[in-house]
Amino acid sequence: MNHPIFRSPCNPSDEAASFVRGEFCRLTSRRRFLAGSLACGALAALGSGQAAVTHAKADSGSPAVAGSDDTWHGFKREVFTVDGCTAWIVRPRVAAHGKPWTWCMEFPDAFTARTGVLQLLEHGFHHVHIKVGNTFGAPQALRQFDAFYRELQARGLARKSVLIGISRGGLYAYNWASLNPEKVAVIYGDAPVCDFKSWPGGRGRGKGSPQNWAALQKLYGFETETEALAHGGNPIDNLAPLAREKIPLIHVVGDADDVVPLEENTAIVERRYRDLGGEIVVVHKPGVGHHPHGLDDIAPIVDFIRQRATKPLR
Repeated sequence: MNHPIFRSPCNPSDEAASFVRGEFCRLTSRRRFLAGSLACGALAALGSGQAAVTHAKADSGSPAVAGSDDTWHGFKREVFTVDGCTAWIVRPRVAAHGKPWTWCMEFPDAFTARTGVLQLLEHGFHHVHIKVGNTFGAPQALRQFDAFYRELQARGLARKSVLIGISRGGLYAYNWASLNPEKVAVIYGDAPVCDFKSWPGGRGRGKGSPQNWAALQKLYGFETETEALAHGGNPIDNLAPLAREKIPLIHVVGDADDVVPLEENTAIVERRYRDLGGEIVVVHKPGVGHHPHGLDDIAPIVDFIRQRATKPLR
């Protein structure tokens, strides 16, 4: 490929200082939300484990408050409650035909300017999120996603969504998509976790996270670690339904990622999905680690999504 992004990797050292400052604010806001949400309150005990692998640089302003309207990066946002969890829709100034939409499954305020969602809003896409907490794409979270999807359909959005899986959000996106492939137009994974044995399990080259690994096993209902390690329902295992539905995938990865290693996650998805006849594009950032997410020039992400999520409209 000849796009400049393949020649100009991001500078992780520049990102680190601003990330640390933003992360403290995000975690503080996160804990306030978890303490106040009864339906999702069981997740509060897990919130402190989020720091083991961090992702977000808050850039949206005030936290979303259910029952109110506000603005998100200059766009109108409606905040409401679904299945006991805070949810929101950001509306474009002028909706594109068919009302296409992007759904950031986790960390919706992480590196927002680098993931293309603001540019897609300018192109008429809606943008949505529901806060299910640090749940690793576990069954209860998937049920809450189902309820959210039904609400969005009642509000007139397109039948198929563009799913965005940032880091551990890859588990959320791929797990829901494998059960609902007919509802997915595109999956965009950004340094996505595609096998929880890699992260948080740490059973490969990656650092892992013992605290998150214990939390994941509890949320999935595994009785032993052996059962968790034998689980055959990771994203790397559930690609066939996506290939049958011809869902295009795009991943953005840092080749030096030692948190969610490329070879244990995206590289496996890429190989297996192509073997299944699926379309996948992987954008590599040479020398870059887990952060920063996204791209300096977001054109490859925006163009990929626009071309495939709106033609034909579904």
